[in-house]
Amino acid sequence: MFTIEHDYDATVVTLIDEGAAPLKEDVIINAFDDCVTVSQVDPRSDEVVRITLSLTQLRDLEAALDLPEGIYQLRKT
Repeated sequence: MFTIEHDYDATVVTLIDEGAAPLKEDVIINAFDDCVTVSQVDPRSDEVVRITLSLTQLRDLEAALDLPEGIYQLRKT
């Protein structure tokens, strides 16, 4: 399950784990004009862990999900 909210400066997607236990903490994705942040509470420390992806990294991740093992470099067409 997931939710989508449109804030003033970002689109926020929350991924909610469902199914058999043990369930993972919610994943919150904030999409800004220049980057995307992914955050999740670490249940061991009870602290939020956050990573920031540039839009180039996000594009590469999207492409990587559909490719076999290897080294790739995307080029603008």
